[in-house]
Amino acid sequence: QVRLVESGGGLVQAGGSLTLSCAASGRSFYFMGWFRQAPGKEREFVGYISYSGATTSTYYADSVKGRFTISRDNVKKSVYLQMNSLKPEDTAVYYCAAGDVALVGANRVDYWGQGTQVAVSS
Repeated sequence: QVRLVESGGGLVQAGGSLTLSCAASGRSFYFMGWFRQAPGKEREFVGYISYSGATTSTYYADSVKGRFTISRDNVKKSVYLQMNSLKPEDTAVYYCAAGDVALVGANRVDYWGQGTQVAVSS
């Protein structure tokens, strides 16, 4: 059975940093990444990382590019989201995502984590 378990959310002041972690069980994934959903809004793409042999590639939403960094540990089947220079508009529930195609949209995701809350105060 495949599960994605996230950790690391919390409350932080604007300009601060947080790191989210997500561990997969059951299998490994080519593509792992993150989405977020703010109250009253649709779930939106944050970024993903792919792994093929010795090569990893990352892709980010414009809204987080330069502030957020996604990395992975293939041995641990884990993906991480390092968030710097956080803004109040980054406040959302963050979801880990995994699948076998590029995670450019929620409809491309095969598996979701349970979500972890990130709140950024001004």
